[in-house]
Amino acid sequence: MGVFTFESEVVTTIPPAKMFKACILDGDKLIPKIAPQAFKSVEYIEGNGEPGSIKKDTFGEGSQFNYIKQKVEALEKKFVYTYSVIESNALMNTLEKITYETKLELSAVE
Repeated sequence: MGVFTFESEVVTTIPPAKMFKACILDGDKLIPKIAPQAFKSVEYIEGNGEPGSIKKDTFGEGSQFNYIKQKVEALEKKFVYTYSVIESNALMNTLEKITYETKLELSAVE
């Protein structure tokens, strides 16, 4: 089985602290409200979002996938969020681990 690691750096004119709070810290509450057809629910089954927490995203009825479980690996003050997919009916028969790291940075304003 393979391991997939995806790293992304998001450069934004919105202050990273504000973007991090909205997208990462509050995103679990907002996503099902913003895209209810895509996400039926997002819930922590272990922990409260800190590193080591396990989160389950249940997809909407039209999705080809049912759910995904993620483990929060890191939640850093420098606006870095890292998580691994630990269980899902999507790709888990070919990949052992899928890890995502997102870093938010302020754009240089000219």
